[in-house]
Amino acid sequence: MKYQRSSQLFRAASEVIPGGVNSPVRAFKAVGGTPIFVNKAKGAYLYDADGNRLIDYINSWGPMVLGHAFPPVIEAVIEKAQLGTSFGMPTEIETKIAELAVSMVPNIDQIRFVNSGTEACMSAVRLARGFSGKEKIIKFAGCYHGHSDSFLIQAGSGAVTFGSPNSPGVTEGTAKDTLLAPYNNLEAVAAIFEANPSEIACIIVEPVAGNMGCVPPDSGFLEGLRALCDAHGSVLVFDEVMTGFRLARGGVQELYGVNADIVCFGKVIGGGLPVGAFAARHEIMSHLAPLGPVYQAGTLSGNPLAMAAGYAMLQALESDAEVFERLAQKTEYLHKGIAASLTAHNITHTINRIGSMISIHFSETPVVDFETAAEGNNERFKTFFHGLLDAGIYIAPSAFETWFITDALTYEDLDETIAAVTKIAPNL
Repeated sequence: MKYQRSSQLFRAASEVIPGGVNSPVRAFKAVGGTPIFVNKAKGAYLYDADGNRLIDYINSWGPMVLGHAFPPVIEAVIEKAQLGTSFGMPTEIETKIAELAVSMVPNIDQIRFVNSGTEACMSAVRLARGFSGKEKIIKFAGCYHGHSDSFLIQAGSGAVTFGSPNSPGVTEGTAKDTLLAPYNNLEAVAAIFEANPSEIACIIVEPVAGNMGCVPPDSGFLEGLRALCDAHGSVLVFDEVMTGFRLARGGVQELYGVNADIVCFGKVIGGGLPVGAFAARHEIMSHLAPLGPVYQAGTLSGNPLAMAAGYAMLQALESDAEVFERLAQKTEYLHKGIAASLTAHNITHTINRIGSMISIHFSETPVVDFETAAEGNNERFKTFFHGLLDAGIYIAPSAFETWFITDALTYEDLDETIAAVTKIAPNL
């Protein structure tokens, strides 16, 4: 495929936007080449500035569970936009989507809408600190919770040491309150609690990781985190920005039967528009302003366009009893087809999958955390990425991102993808 127009647009963008993009992963730094500029999308397909049609496996990083330009969402946004785009005042649609979300997700009584997943996670940690009266948090290497200072932390010298900033602009003072553990390692988490008695406000975790590829929790991992938080009086925060309303009606809490204290949402809950949210039981949410002392605010929070889009999306998911099973079946079909193609050509690989999330790792070892994800053959991934792109298939331009399956994908689309992998495999 040719990308002449995209190349021109990228050069123009680079003059006025840092790196030519408004989010770093879009820049193709990890895979080389020029970012693809999109004109429009419909269903399972992207249509780029050069007129190419691409089968889409990132789906705006997750929210397009039912496909791009899903008619009920588009109709809801158009109808709401005709009444005004922002008021900075309460609207009825906020209550409607809040009631629906609370009815779908276990163990939450109230929800506060914000403008992004980053803002949701940042606010959840502040609320956890205010509720617990403690300051330190535990996060996991490879889990991404947005670009708030507390989350941009790299590992210290050992399991019980605090981390250090991995981005200029993050202070050492902020970093000392963020303690880093390996994903799927309960012993390391327990050691952190022992080394910091009565100091841990919360654990924040992607209950199914999506930012080191798709990495499901080992058996007992989430249950162990719940038990540790209960034993030490700490808050368990599930970052379900990717998984909420995608892996199940009630997200990972429903899927695994493990309750979090605070749950963060994004992506799906806005139907593709910029939105995030965090939710909890009454006893925790009552600490949030204006009821309590923990401050959080936003002029555009509860924006009527985002609320209308999210309400239409959640209604569609709520009314379709078989959607999550269809998504899982399509993902399994794709998994088996890709695995067969790679195995037939003796390509070393590991595939992780859960529900409608899947990732391919060119690695000899199982991928269970960031360290094992990093062992993959990234040069092979680059060849894989560009081979798929040339075949009209768009995956995330990074080996450390999950693929997202949409219900709009047909089995013909999946077969086309598998055929492309079969064609690429001899060159890997």
